[in-house]
Amino acid sequence: MDRLISEWLARAHPVPEQVLAEWSSQGVALLPLGELFAAVRLSGALVHAATGSEQPDQVAAALKEQLRGPVIHDPRGTNQTYYPLIQWHAGLVWDYNRSAPCLRDDTYLGVPRLDLREPPGAYWAVPPCYDGNLCRPQAVRDLIDAGHRQLIQQLSV
Repeated sequence: MDRLISEWLARAHPVPEQVLAEWSSQGVALLPLGELFAAVRLSGALVHAATGSEQPDQVAAALKEQLRGPVIHDPRGTNQTYYPLIQWHAGLVWDYNRSAPCLRDDTYLGVPRLDLREPPGAYWAVPPCYDGNLCRPQAVRDLIDAGHRQLIQQLSV
């Protein structure tokens, strides 16, 4: 199953063999967005507010339940970032670009090898379950809305 998922992800690149080589040597490969899938850039603060936790295992469990699709987590830097993968065409009508931009055409995302499930570096907070597995855009919108509500509530206290 992992081989099929890896091959599916690698097909996002014009030279899939290059992706497999990068995963083998570096653990992460740069994949172009906008053909097979897009990614939404979510701040750690937004995701932690929406899930009610900053604990990686609890956040991952909440994301898995709410989004039912793959999410990459990049814990580096002061503002951790999460990238749920969605259908590429959802970015054409994405209405959250100010707070949670949809990355697609002319953007590359560092996609970790499937077995990378913890830091250091980018890893799968929620790995894909099958080839073609993506988060539903509405589920991502609902998560963003929940995070915004929590952040506003925290500011008003």
